[in-house]
Amino acid sequence: MLEFLPKEVREGLDAARKKDLKKKSKLRIRVNEEVFPILDFWDGGFSLDAERAPHLRGLVDLYDGSRHLYQCLIIASEEEDGQMKYEFKWRAEAHDKAPLDFAREENAPVALIEEHIS
Repeated sequence: MLEFLPKEVREGLDAARKKDLKKKSKLRIRVNEEVFPILDFWDGGFSLDAERAPHLRGLVDLYDGSRHLYQCLIIASEEEDGQMKYEFKWRAEAHDKAPLDFAREENAPVALIEEHIS
C-alpha cells in the first residue's frame, strides 16, 4: 500500500520508523571504538540502520545501556527495509568476574578470621 504514496512521504515514514526504533531500544553494539544502536533483536541476530552500519563481520560486544551483555561473533546476512541484518555465529554471556573452577557450597563462609598470637 505504501507504494502508492509519493517518494518523499515514504522516505519520511521510514525515517520516523527508524527514529522510533532507536528511541525504544537501549541495545547497542560496540566495534572497536564505534557504537551502533540496535534497531531489532532476536535469538539468532539483530539489525542496524543500513545507512549508518557497515557490513560488519567478526567479534563485537553487545550492551544494554552501559551493561555488557554478550560477546558475539557475527556476520552480515541481508539488507531489508533500510535495516542491515546480522546473524550470530557465536554468542557468550559477558561476566563481570571470572568464573569459579570449583563448586562453592551454599553455607560456606565468606572469609576466615584467624587469631594471630605474637
